[in-house]
Amino acid sequence: MSPPLNRIDSDERLPEAADVVVIGGGIIGVSTAYQLAKKGSSVALIEKGHVGAEQSSRNWGWCRQQGRAREELPLARESLRLWEEMQTESGADAGFRRTGVLFLTKDPAEVQRWEKWADMARESQIHTTVLSQAEVAEKVPGNTEGYIAGLLTPSDGRAEPSMAVPALAGGARRLGATIHQGCAARGMETSAGRVSAVVTEKGRIRTNAVVLAGGAWSSLFCRRHGVDMPQGIVKATACRTTPAPEISEFGAVGTPNYCVRRRLDGSFTVALRQRGTVDITPDLLRYAFAFLPTYRKRREGLKIRIGMSFIEQLLRGTNWSFDEVSPFEKTRVLDPAPDMSLVNEALAKFVAANPGLSGIGIAEAWGGAIDTSPDTIPVISGVKSLPGFFIATGFSGHGFGIGPGSGRLAAELVRGDTPFMDPTFYEHERLVDGRPIKMAETL
Repeated sequence: MSPPLNRIDSDERLPEAADVVVIGGGIIGVSTAYQLAKKGSSVALIEKGHVGAEQSSRNWGWCRQQGRAREELPLARESLRLWEEMQTESGADAGFRRTGVLFLTKDPAEVQRWEKWADMARESQIHTTVLSQAEVAEKVPGNTEGYIAGLLTPSDGRAEPSMAVPALAGGARRLGATIHQGCAARGMETSAGRVSAVVTEKGRIRTNAVVLAGGAWSSLFCRRHGVDMPQGIVKATACRTTPAPEISEFGAVGTPNYCVRRRLDGSFTVALRQRGTVDITPDLLRYAFAFLPTYRKRREGLKIRIGMSFIEQLLRGTNWSFDEVSPFEKTRVLDPAPDMSLVNEALAKFVAANPGLSGIGIAEAWGGAIDTSPDTIPVISGVKSLPGFFIATGFSGHGFGIGPGSGRLAAELVRGDTPFMDPTFYEHERLVDGRPIKMAETL
């Protein structure tokens, strides 16, 4: 089932032209539209379903720097600043609070990795502390697991996925962006070798720049235009508990088994760490070699299966006509079923480690589709083979937290402004030009 989501109205009239068309109404697309509009660009945001309905409302709600790959730290740091700024400017509560992130462990080798990461983070002016066993006992007083250490970043935060993207989309509209829901982008037109328009199911928008922030749909859209975009999909599960007592002063706590976030309504979002399902499909087989390093690292937590999605992709094709119904209209909201075995296991481990929570239950559970890149670093980049086309996708489960900074970087690249950070790490070319793909080092 879909988790609850605040809804916003659409702009009724599709513009004839816009400086930039943003395809995708998740956190990345909305943040990009927000930053473009703030800089004075005319922007039309196109969403096939409704704003925030896919992974942007199904994630854990963590907004963290802690544990990020070195390449993502500038994005994470800027995103936290922008979470505060955009929430204030938008005039709507996105649920963002700086309440810290705490990791816990029983593994001495992991403590050593944490110490190295904390040293690296301090080079980026991120204050992170490795806690002793006694300090952990003080921070999570009701926990009975006997963790030997913790990693704490007090400046990290959390936000409410059900509130955040609609709130920021409303802010983008107040800055001048138009938002068009139930309006799938079927494809792009080109002129003289560069983007000249976007064709939607409701009409055509002339433009010289398109940002594709389509999440799990990005690779399919790219292939329609002869652009290779390696992408894998991991189906994940999370749940919301009934109201429960606090377990820590910090808003997000991660353990070797489960991860939790305190919600504004007094409940918790709970999920098992690094667990999910991968369907064998033609798309997966197309990029199987590129994803081998990621699979080897995460295979213990993955279920591999083959089902109807294999046949559906074979029948779907990649050469639909722009005057026909596209695959994006046939599935308005990607809503995979939750894996209830994971839900029950997560709750059982959470309560067993925190006996004070005895008696809480599951209020709801949901599935999501996480778009991943082969090296787990996103693509935020122009496409060299198609001028005017930009991609912001492949966030590998990190997109919600680093969405605001990613939107700023995408906006700067589209406008030709000096980017606030080196964008080389996020270039599309790194995944398609034959160079070895190196998986990012994260905690």
